[in-house]
Amino acid sequence: MFFEVALLAYSIDLLFGELPCKHPVIFMGDFISAFERRFYHNNLASGAALVFSLLVITALISIGLVMLINLLPSVLSILVLAICASTGLAMNMLHSSVASILTAEQPKLALSYLVSRDTETMSDEDIYKAALETWAENLSDGVIAPLFYLALFGLPAVAIYKAINTMDSMIGYKTQRYFYFGKTAALLDDVANYIPARLTALLIVLIADNKQRAWQCMKRDGYKLESPNAGYPIAAMAGALGVALGGNAIYHGQLKAKPSLGIAIHAVNRQTLVQALALKTRINFIVLCLLIIGVVVS
Repeated sequence: MFFEVALLAYSIDLLFGELPCKHPVIFMGDFISAFERRFYHNNLASGAALVFSLLVITALISIGLVMLINLLPSVLSILVLAICASTGLAMNMLHSSVASILTAEQPKLALSYLVSRDTETMSDEDIYKAALETWAENLSDGVIAPLFYLALFGLPAVAIYKAINTMDSMIGYKTQRYFYFGKTAALLDDVANYIPARLTALLIVLIADNKQRAWQCMKRDGYKLESPNAGYPIAAMAGALGVALGGNAIYHGQLKAKPSLGIAIHAVNRQTLVQALALKTRINFIVLCLLIIGVVVS
């Protein structure tokens, strides 16, 4: 049944995008902010308490919701589960958010809503590189990872994954404030994304016109970033497009040295981003085919 729910949930996301209701991630973010205001101490124990409490609450609510939904007739329960699960998927939102860089009157401002790095001093090339990296990395976080956990373990697994991912996005930084408080969340996010990030990279290799180059760049450069996961889909995307991504960037006012990923055959410009976003059609085709196979086999 999990594959059926995953297939329907992905289809709902592709057809309708974000549903007109308050997103569960907003509630998670509210909880994280409230916990931080009340119990913040920059130590491992305080951060671990936040992680434990949010995961327990998320698990209890999502399991209880599944139990209630399963009281419905079989076909209706699958539909309701899929609608709920679709809130954990973000293909349409991710694609439109990154694509907005192409039409924004203030691209730096539009990009600042998508990335944690400082955008004020970015050149046009830097803007397009950051957008490409966001597209590649978040294909894992927003699409493949939640689908992976949904297909294997059901709705509660998606909810727990989104809780982990939300904590990492809010407190998983190596800044003075979050170095210890956010460490548990950051490490757990690394573990949760280990397999999905590599599956995403393989998917990018599969849909690339130059599969050999994408594969070689993924193998050669995927491990080079500080994150154990983000480099793999970014390197695969860089190889697929024949460009160099990564490189130094400014975070929270501090210049951070980052390695270059990929191979600079072409310059990174507006057309590069258009080309990368056009891969959505191929990604959707492969993902839907895999989910259909899962439904048939399971």
